[in-house]
Amino acid sequence: MQFPFPVPEDHFMQYSVRLFAAAAVSLVSAGAASALTLGTDFAPHYTATDLGSIAGVPANYGGLTLKAGSPDTLLIGGAANGSAGRLYEVGLVRDPVDGSITGFTGTPTAMGGVGEFNDGGVVYGPGGVLFTARWNINELGQTLPGGADEYRIDSLAAFGVPTSISALNFVPTGFGGAGQGKIVTYSGGAWFDMMLTPDGGGGFDLAFTVIDLDPVAPGIQNLPGGPEGFTYVAAGNPGFAVNSMLVAEYSAGKIAAYEVDANGNPILSTRRDFITGLSGAEGAYIDPVSGDFLFSTFGGGNRVIRVDGFNAPAVPLPAGAWLLLSGLGAVAALRRRRG
Repeated sequence: MQFPFPVPEDHFMQYSVRLFAAAAVSLVSAGAASALTLGTDFAPHYTATDLGSIAGVPANYGGLTLKAGSPDTLLIGGAANGSAGRLYEVGLVRDPVDGSITGFTGTPTAMGGVGEFNDGGVVYGPGGVLFTARWNINELGQTLPGGADEYRIDSLAAFGVPTSISALNFVPTGFGGAGQGKIVTYSGGAWFDMMLTPDGGGGFDLAFTVIDLDPVAPGIQNLPGGPEGFTYVAAGNPGFAVNSMLVAEYSAGKIAAYEVDANGNPILSTRRDFITGLSGAEGAYIDPVSGDFLFSTFGGGNRVIRVDGFNAPAVPLPAGAWLLLSGLGAVAALRRRRG
């Protein structure tokens, strides 16, 4: 197998296994997504709907989010984990009553050159900067608002992040640690705080601190299951008594639910199965319009799954307002830490 970048032997094996798994599950029929099972704590409250594949977005799928300022446009990674990878803009069809995504429309278009080696982390952060995890070359890209390519790409090896970052997110307002960046690696599940300092050009210089997810146990404890995309769920949603997190577990074929601590980190002892029976769980995102949980699959038919039953937003925000508010909250939190 030829790679467009240098791959150490252990990474070659990891990459090959992942591609083999994706190829194998792509043989499964479209109906396989219906085999997923909601965990016992959640089945009475939630319903999963297979939205299918997106015509025109090449396999395998990476992470997903809404395009800033355009709640009817999805950004999703295509041709994930490779140099041909790109983010694609996809039109959305929404239910006129509750705003849930019911399908896709139009022809997907690549977002310029953004998205090489894309993986489970496709996330907007402070200042509207789009952050993209680049697997398995262990890099983090930053794209400025309106940009057609990454403004900067940082190698994370120099920061002590093991190969390779797979996903990231920012702790939302209403949670302990609001505004703090978090990253995770696949397949080891190493968890880091990510600190941002404005670089003067619209992006951010980076710093990282490794987080032990169970200080009582010997050694540094990581997330299990081969983690990919993760997103936060506010307390008060059915089955979630406290602020929590959903994690796409690629290796385990599950979506896991964790309670989070006062710093927005998952508490390992609280893990529950949210969904089982998956192949290639990848991206993870809460739709701010409907409140639904969306996730993508790398292989597994390359599909987008919607899970409804979460609390709808109390007051629908104008397009882009949710991003502005979250970005301002994150910047304010960073300023408080530096002060």
